[in-house]
This record gives sequence, structure tokens and C-alpha cells, in this order.
Amino acid sequence: MTHPRIHAAARPDQPAIIIAESGETLTYGEMERRADQGAHLLRQHRLNGGDTVAMWITNRPEFFEIYWAAQRAGLYITPMATALTAEEAQYIVGNSGAKLLIGDVDIAAVSALFDLVRADGFATCLTLEEWNAARATMPSGRIDDESAGFHMVYSSGTTGRPKGVKLPLTGEDPTAPNNLHDRLRDAYAFDQHTIYLSPAPLYHTAPMAYSTTCHRLGSTVVVMRKFDPVGALKAIERYRITATQMVPTMFVRMLKLPDEERLGHDLSSLQLVIHAAAPCPVEIKRKMIDWFGPIIFEYYAGSEGNGSTGISSEEWLQKPGSVGKATWGILHICDEDGRELPPGEPGIIYFEGGWPFEYLNDPEKTRESRHPQHPDWSMLGDIGYVDEDGYLFLTDRKSFMIISGGVNIYPQEIENVLINHPKVADVAVIGVPNAEMGEEVKAVVQPARWEEAGPALAEELKAYCREHLSPVKCPRSFDFDPALPRLDTGKLYKRLIRDRYWDGTVIPK
Repeated sequence: MTHPRIHAAARPDQPAIIIAESGETLTYGEMERRADQGAHLLRQHRLNGGDTVAMWITNRPEFFEIYWAAQRAGLYITPMATALTAEEAQYIVGNSGAKLLIGDVDIAAVSALFDLVRADGFATCLTLEEWNAARATMPSGRIDDESAGFHMVYSSGTTGRPKGVKLPLTGEDPTAPNNLHDRLRDAYAFDQHTIYLSPAPLYHTAPMAYSTTCHRLGSTVVVMRKFDPVGALKAIERYRITATQMVPTMFVRMLKLPDEERLGHDLSSLQLVIHAAAPCPVEIKRKMIDWFGPIIFEYYAGSEGNGSTGISSEEWLQKPGSVGKATWGILHICDEDGRELPPGEPGIIYFEGGWPFEYLNDPEKTRESRHPQHPDWSMLGDIGYVDEDGYLFLTDRKSFMIISGGVNIYPQEIENVLINHPKVADVAVIGVPNAEMGEEVKAVVQPARWEEAGPALAEELKAYCREHLSPVKCPRSFDFDPALPRLDTGKLYKRLIRDRYWDGTVIPK
């Protein structure tokens, strides 16, 4: 068995959580006491096994206190993205069936959300201050009917309305190990000596799952309230971080720092850098390996837990651009009709053997995620191919593919070229209407310096693309945006960009 409770008994004074910017610390002993109190409070609010608690909370210690309270009370835990509007958050609260909503007053829209939820009448609302005050009055012993709960996360909604990913609860003792615990222990050797930096929002699946699994393994989790490239480097140096997980946009922002800022920190404690969530351009990753050394490990997986791949730096240098071999489940690459494709030919990525997830209250989306002939194979909507050695290469999201004159064009390939231009801070490549070709390629660029946006930069970027891409892939036009709608998790909210250009026209599927 493994659980923060075990470590609280063995090492109560060890830091479980440190807030990077302030140094605020919560020990394992303190976290365990507050989690037990929180479980009593959840029962007082009549939440029982299988019910859902929704959290709209920024990166702070209470996120984990509530998580572990709900986990031992047998509940589904639904964290929500802090950048949502009140209406977007209301949809998740209602769709999840949450009986309790805990909101952080640091989120500007929390009062508006509470008004909407109270009008609906299906959930009790507590501010974080109200939760803390009530929790402090609760007994610190265990509740009588403990069982293991789990998170029920919602997709980021980059291609449509967010979908709740629901997995069956086991009904086991809350201290029973789970698949995530086993994989992180075996893959990364995390233990009580690990000091893990979490620089991303905790509401996202990977930061939450990795941080809480670190607690199962007895590690210290250092949490950044908000990522900034210099702050991350300072945190690694200050707290002697041994492991961290980042996304490619964080790599890009760190690499584009002036050398005196980028190279002015002691990173010698760092033993492992994990990355995922979005494709990483080859040249960006090569530069990161040159800088940090061969300590970078990449995986490909989704919130659905239907399978995963992994690749070390040494393997990646032999297979640049790959996200690795299957580490959980069996990979299948299939065409639209479900036929398996040979190595080197791109198709829909399916995994066989992962968790039996379903999309909450959406049986049609659940059905669409399954293979037409093999219902135990599932997909996330990504396109890719495997080579002769079984290494997976991602091509793009199926929904983002551009079809121009019958030719399939994958925006990710073009974005990976443009992001390496020194005058580009961020980029999104989309298909826009073309009367003759159906779609044409457009690049929407966030310049490194906004004052450089204009026709001259567009021509420079066109010429750069012609050097590195075939003519059919080169953008026909360039637009500029001071800030692309990219989530804190690193995912690009591309649907919002595409909607600007289609203006009621049906977007090709």
C-alpha cells in the first residue's frame, strides 16, 4: 500500500507541498490531518461514494488538501480550468453532476459562477475561505466508510465542448496502489528523495496526476503559482529540483531568454525532465537536450488513460520527432474504415488495452472513440504512423487536418518550422476557405516583437517556409496576433482561431 497517509505516519515533518514563489510549506502530517477533516466535511454535506465535488481553485496547497479528502471519501474529483468564463464553468458543474462546488475568490468570475449554480439549485457552493473555516472545526480522525475516489477531468475543449472522462471507481481502500503509482515508480524511480517541480496549472490532468502520485510515493512537490521561464529556472536552483514536467511552449519560452538569463542558474540537481501534452518541434527538443543533457523523457497519452508511449533522450536522438514505443497498451494505426495500415503510413492512432473510459453523458462521443470492429480499441482523434521498429510519430489532430485540392496537409509540420524563426513567439496554422481548392493554408503568428508585425515580416516568413517546406505546404497568407489563445497547459485553442475565418461556413471534418 502507498498513500500520503503512510508517509505522514513515517515522516510527518517532511514537506509535501512548497509554493515556489513564496516558500509556503505544508508538511505530510499537516496535509493528512486536513484531508481527514475535509473528508468529514464532505460527509456533512451529504457527499457519499460515487458523488462528485467540483473545484475551481488556483495553484495553492488547498488544492491537494481537498483532493486527498475527496479521494479517501470515494468521490469523483473534478477540477476546472481557472480561465473559463462563469458560463463555461457552469456547464461542467452541471454536466458532472457535482453536489458541491468549492471556489477560489482569486478567480474573478467565481461570484458569477456561484450565482449561476445557486440559480440552478443542484450544487452547494463554498468559497475556499468558507471551506477552510468549516474544515478546521471537523474531527481529525478517519471517516468510518473510506474508499478510493478518483479524478474525473474534463477535456480542454480545444475542438468543441469539454467532455468529462469518467473511469469506474474500484471501491478499494484509499491506500491501495493504482496504475499511475506503479508507472511513475517503475519509469522514473520517484521516491521520498524526489523533489518534483510542477510549473503548470494543477487543474490539468498531467500536473494533477503526477503531483498526487508523487505524494503517493513520498516526494516533495514544489508548485509554481504561475509559470514564467525565469521563475522556473530560479525554482530549480533554489529548491534543488530533481524532476519536473513541462510542455513544449515552456521549452520555447526558456530557449528564447537572453543567454545571461537562461544560463545564469545552477541546474545541476536536475535528473529528469518529462514532457508531453503537445507535440515538440524537433529543433526545439534538440536544443533542450543540448542544454539540459540527455535527461529529457517524452510520453504521449491522454486524459482518457487509454494507453501511452514513451521515449528517452538517447532513443529520441536516434528517432528524432518520435514520441516512442507503446509503454501501456498496444498501438494500432488504422484508416477511416478501421483497416490497419503498414509502417510509415499515417492513420488514426488506436490503443488496445488501456482504461475502459467513457465520456460522461455522451454515449455518441464514447462510441465515436472506439474502433468500428474492435470496441476495446480506443482513439483520441490524433493522426500518426509507426516506423518499422514500432516507434510512433504524431502527424496532427484529425480535426485540424487541412484538405486543399484533395491533398492532406498537416498544420503541425508547418508550425514546427515557423516556431524556429527567431521573430516568431507562437504560431497557429489553419485551413481557411478557398472557393477553388476548398481550403488554403494560413499562418496566424504571434511575433516576438509586436512592432515588427506587417507585410515585411510576412514576406520574410513566406521565404523561410519556401526554404524548408514543399510549395503545397507553404502558407498562402500570414496574419498577426499579439497573443494566441493558448491554454496554460500548452494546448492551442485552435477552434477559436478557425472560427474567425469561417464566419458561418461549415468547417470541413
